[in-house]
Amino acid sequence: MNMPPRPREFAEAATRANTAAGLRAATRARPVNLKARLSAVLMLLTLAGTGLVVRAVDLQVLRKDFYQEQGDARYLRDVPIPVSRGTILDRNGEPLAVSTPVESIWANPQELLQHSGRIPELAEALGVDESVLRQKLEQRADKEFLYLKRHLNPDDAKLILDRKIPGISAQREFRRYYPSGEVMAHVLGFTNIDDRGQEGLELAYDEWLAGKPGAKRVIRDRLGHVVEDVELLREPQQGRDLTLSIDRRIQSLAYRELKRALLEHGATSGSIVLLDAHDGQILATVNQPSFNPNAINNGDTSIRRNRALTDVVEPGSTMKAFTIAAALESGKWKPNTPIDASPGSMPLAGHIIRDTSNKGLIDVTGVLTRSSNVGAAKIAQSLSNDHLYDMFKRVGFGESTGSGFPGEAPGVLPPARSWGVVEKATLSYGYGLNVTPLQLAQAYAVLANGGRLRSPTFVKDGINNPERAVIDPALAQTLIGMLETVITPRGTGLRAAVRNYRVAGKTGTSRRAVAGGYDSRYISTFAGIAPASNPRLVCVVVIHDPKGAYTGGMVAAPAFSRVMDGALRLLDIPPDNVEKWYADGAGNWEPVQAGDAAPEYAPGATSYEEGVPE
Repeated sequence: MNMPPRPREFAEAATRANTAAGLRAATRARPVNLKARLSAVLMLLTLAGTGLVVRAVDLQVLRKDFYQEQGDARYLRDVPIPVSRGTILDRNGEPLAVSTPVESIWANPQELLQHSGRIPELAEALGVDESVLRQKLEQRADKEFLYLKRHLNPDDAKLILDRKIPGISAQREFRRYYPSGEVMAHVLGFTNIDDRGQEGLELAYDEWLAGKPGAKRVIRDRLGHVVEDVELLREPQQGRDLTLSIDRRIQSLAYRELKRALLEHGATSGSIVLLDAHDGQILATVNQPSFNPNAINNGDTSIRRNRALTDVVEPGSTMKAFTIAAALESGKWKPNTPIDASPGSMPLAGHIIRDTSNKGLIDVTGVLTRSSNVGAAKIAQSLSNDHLYDMFKRVGFGESTGSGFPGEAPGVLPPARSWGVVEKATLSYGYGLNVTPLQLAQAYAVLANGGRLRSPTFVKDGINNPERAVIDPALAQTLIGMLETVITPRGTGLRAAVRNYRVAGKTGTSRRAVAGGYDSRYISTFAGIAPASNPRLVCVVVIHDPKGAYTGGMVAAPAFSRVMDGALRLLDIPPDNVEKWYADGAGNWEPVQAGDAAPEYAPGATSYEEGVPE
């Protein structure tokens, strides 16, 4: 049965109905403001857009460089473009030093250490100890570049790269190669692992040969591989070639004969220099012992120096030529002026100047022919200190030759004011001063070049090398004629003779200087010129510590003969003595062997041209 609603419930229902009706009526009375709503939305969008624009300006304009660098750091890299070092050529265009392309393996330690399980495989491929490799990588764990092995054959590098080990890449480099090995080692020197000159002409002309590496900007992927070249930052400049005055054929000949001389006489070291007197070009300079520039190690570094230019010796009797030059220039002496060298010794200020035998009455030419210390000393006493010093200085002693070779020694020529009578006498026959073999060759080249001095050079063309007159041409020619008498049966240098050519030269033998005096070792020297009738080549041979026979005429002269004989023929220089040679019945002549007795050398004599005053 339905019950009627109670009064209270009826009232609440009526209230709700009235409220709803009121709301509907109010809604109908106030329309919606769409424009205000749209404006609010637009304002919000404008603010948001403005914020985006400001942010874009900040990123693209105000802080563009910073963010560009951050982006480039992740994708762009500036990488060098390696260049090949210039080739060094001999005077005939034969290569003496060339650069060959090689590959160097490098790693990104950060990436490789994330795949440490492949380090043993990498160590095996590189041929290194795994623990050493791992330690090296861990020490550079914060780096992105580390060389692992450099200068590999490209095929060997490819085998490593083919393993696809993460973080491993290769870089193109160049390695220096010297085809002539130890024969040219002291002239050329060598480069380091970065292909920069360290010794010799490689160092002297490093800027010329090295060129300038280029640079380019690239995009690399996460493995370090170049995926795109972006721009060229700097054009690479290849190294320039260098043509030397050295003749590879003569250099090899000289090296062979120097080795032969050292072996025959049990000597410890030696040098040979051969140059063209007309233009000062050095055709050969060799030393023993030598080294292989293709396999530089940490052994004895002293064998790397070019002793012909960096080491000095007392030249012995080879200096007598310039003592005689000063004497003739003074007008007090002529080639045939007599000198009494009896009885083979001369007391001087409490000392005794000795010859190895009594030379008797000789002339000025005979002082050279028979190498008389007494005769040279007597001539020197008649000359002023300044005049004798000036002659020695003019021909180049006491100062660098100007060859431009790194570490060249200037030698030692004591100032004239410091000479006493004994010092002056010993200087006249080659004691008390120091010269390099190249300086001695330069001095004899003055005689061969008509009295004109020209600096020796290792470069064939393009070098300004003026000459200057230092001796009268007639005097130089006279001296050459006098020096020819040394290469005769009466002279000390018969073993320096060259078949079919006239030779002028001088032997020299000196004791080895040590602290406080001289020891029992010797230095054997020969300096000579050929052809004497039209001088062209000058050669100096220096042999240290020969055993048994030790004089310049017995040790150095035969090596000179063989080197000069080959050089004259290789350079196609015409003979100047064929008719006289056969007229004298010497058509079957053979060079005197090293073991034969030397002219003017008496068995049992304690010295030959020693010249050390007692």
